[in-house]
Amino acid sequence: MLTLEDRVAAAFALRTAERERAPIAPLVHSYPGIDVVDAYEIQLINIRERLAEATSVVGHKVGLSSLAMQQMMGVDEPDYGHLLADMQRHEGALADATQYCAPRFEPEVGFILGADLPGEGCTEEDVLAATEAVTPALELIDSRIANWKIGLMDTIADNASSAGFVLGAARIKPADIDLLNIPVTLWRNGENMAEGNSDAVLGNPVTAVAWLARKVAGFGVHLQAGHVILPGSCTRAIDIRPGDEFVAEFGGLGSVSMNFDGSAA
Repeated sequence: MLTLEDRVAAAFALRTAERERAPIAPLVHSYPGIDVVDAYEIQLINIRERLAEATSVVGHKVGLSSLAMQQMMGVDEPDYGHLLADMQRHEGALADATQYCAPRFEPEVGFILGADLPGEGCTEEDVLAATEAVTPALELIDSRIANWKIGLMDTIADNASSAGFVLGAARIKPADIDLLNIPVTLWRNGENMAEGNSDAVLGNPVTAVAWLARKVAGFGVHLQAGHVILPGSCTRAIDIRPGDEFVAEFGGLGSVSMNFDGSAA
């Protein structure tokens, strides 16, 4: 376990890497004693700093929600990060790919809560009852660790590698769609880059949201009405480059798109 001084230093290194778009070496190289508790505390240090800059928490994201990713990281549960108001992007607004270190997109079935979720003991039934609508979403992930050479401690400390998100226009009640069988295709510049299904997320994206509610409760956090929850990717992540145009199509749920400025740094 790290000292408070080391946690603050690690948080500062990640924040500086993000601001300057200058990725750093994996945290375990500088802090070989780092553990999961340290990593979440480092994440929270940077989240508190950003909240002090007048943004707000608008939701949370689940990472490592596929069995393959958990096996790769050597873990048996997902991780999570925060979604902040200044991370939200909007369809139709041109984004700048050069403001990130190594950005990628992941298509996800987003959940919009209409009621607060219980924490400890939250069930899938609770999630379905509290969800106002599901929506097509793209999560923009980025790593402040050089070349995406991340371990579990790196991605947790780095806000679960989250950097932004965009929601599509559709809002569909959970009862009106089969959440276990939503086919997803991610297109980049008209090319089919990845295909998947909503059940890639822990077998059921609702399961991921319930897990998240229980997990964050241990940190004194609750998932609230109005929050956006991104439960995990339905496909592999695809690199974002200046000038790229992305569209994610979700069977029965519509689509979401995001275009990037063509200038390079």
